[in-house]
Amino acid sequence: MPRDIQQKSKKIREDWIQVDALCCGTAWDEKDLGNPQILIEDVHGSSHPGSFHLNALAEEASIGVYQEGGKPANFHATDICDGWAMLHDGMNYILLSREVICDLVEVHGRVIPWDGIVVISSCDKSIPAHLMGVSRLNIPALHIPGGSNRIGPNMSHSVLVGEPVTRMRQGEDVSTEIRNYKLSGCPSYGACQFMGTASTMQCMSESLGMALPGAALSPASLFDIRRIARQAGRQVMALSTRGIKPSDILTKEAFENAIKVHAAISGSTNALLHLPAIAHELGIVIEEGLFDRINREMPYLVDIQPSGKYLSEIFWYAGGIPRVQTELKEMLDLNVMTVTGKTLGENLVQVEKEGFFRRGEGYLANYNLKREDIIRSPENCKGYGSIAVLKGNIAPEGAVVKFSAVQPDMLTHTGTANVFDKEEEALDAILKGKVEPGSIIVIRYEGPRGSGMPEMHGTAEALISTPELSNVAIVTDGRFSGATRGPCIGHVSPEAARGGPIALVEDGDIISIDIPKRVLSIVGHGRKMMNEDEVQSLLGERNRRWKAPPQGHPKGVLGRYSVLAASAMKGAYLEIR
Repeated sequence: MPRDIQQKSKKIREDWIQVDALCCGTAWDEKDLGNPQILIEDVHGSSHPGSFHLNALAEEASIGVYQEGGKPANFHATDICDGWAMLHDGMNYILLSREVICDLVEVHGRVIPWDGIVVISSCDKSIPAHLMGVSRLNIPALHIPGGSNRIGPNMSHSVLVGEPVTRMRQGEDVSTEIRNYKLSGCPSYGACQFMGTASTMQCMSESLGMALPGAALSPASLFDIRRIARQAGRQVMALSTRGIKPSDILTKEAFENAIKVHAAISGSTNALLHLPAIAHELGIVIEEGLFDRINREMPYLVDIQPSGKYLSEIFWYAGGIPRVQTELKEMLDLNVMTVTGKTLGENLVQVEKEGFFRRGEGYLANYNLKREDIIRSPENCKGYGSIAVLKGNIAPEGAVVKFSAVQPDMLTHTGTANVFDKEEEALDAILKGKVEPGSIIVIRYEGPRGSGMPEMHGTAEALISTPELSNVAIVTDGRFSGATRGPCIGHVSPEAARGGPIALVEDGDIISIDIPKRVLSIVGHGRKMMNEDEVQSLLGERNRRWKAPPQGHPKGVLGRYSVLAASAMKGAYLEIR
């Protein structure tokens, strides 16, 4: 055992020797009992490709812990996938699963005093859950991202199914196309291949300093990711020796760095739920205005789907997050601490020295690509920012849109509201041709307290796959997939279930969307345009008549979440009462 690590559970073991007996009952030997004890926490399971392989990474991390004289203990909490839950009530449980996994990490982490923890996850809710959990525990910790799935045929990925499914629903025979998609949409294990929420949160973990340099989006079927996992097992022992905890890494400056990277890579809007929730565990407040301010200033560098052309494996070959950070280094705080025990600035020097960029460029050559094709320099950027926070009389606290995925002619739009209280009703109207071109679909009571804040990717894909509706926008207090394309505005706050103004919108209201000016407001009704005072008077009259509809949630975890969830603009975490 390293001389300078004093095992934290020593007194517990001496006070209650059954602990040692229980450990020996899970194949520990007597030497293991006296070594530093490291919790290896993963979300391995058969729930989706992003988690299917994580047991192998846990094994590598365990070897790394052993190599440095520690004893790993493997715990698990399988996560779930938005894809399985699409278009039925299972989607209502997806966001709240973040809280459940976080709580279980806390429970696992409190059962004895661990000397350190490694968390291993690939995807949307499990990564923020793990980062929230280790922040709550605040013991030496490190995250291993689970990497990327392989590229599908013709630069395709796992969510490119909306258009053929829409054609199938309209009676067209697309059986061969759909069979090919089923067999090649997920060619291996790993997270979805585009800059959705899974890829985004891997990038955020590394950008926050909680994952090793170059770990985010490593192709999951290459041996590089196994080497990273083994190195992580060794490194958590070093963090334990030095007493470096998440609170030393996850500072306000680290969050600002991550938000800057998020703007440069055109990350998922769901990061605006997850980053504030992680920060909340450390007592740090991330205001929505910080996202908007940074997105006005940061160059948008990365050409990756759904906003661009390429996929996450190609992005990693181009240098991944270290290359983006190198391009942005004049705009980042390079003095922040990371899990390497070194600063971000020191890490970037080391990454270059060790040949990470050169190896990636060699892989790119296989595709006849150069790094600049995927990750531009700031002077050659595609524009500035990728996310906007809109406000107005519909969303006084804010709403979120990924404008880098919006067609230019829809950055400003005025249309008539077509209001639905459930996503399923809106999808049915689209498929049955009941939505007028140029209108604005409003979907409400789908926020955290309304129905658990489901993802509305199916409805968004149905809309964008219907050419005559290309000038229709969606406005909702629910959320969208990181794969969403088009004018889809989510996270409207306060949500309808809290009595927010979105609950007062009626069919026939005229809504103005102005993304460059960050505005989302009712500006009239029917054929009559109104000034702001007239609109407020109208909303006041409707508010006096408004009654909250019954929620009808089951009594279990969804019922608890509907009572305790914070506003989406704060992070939709569970508030303590």
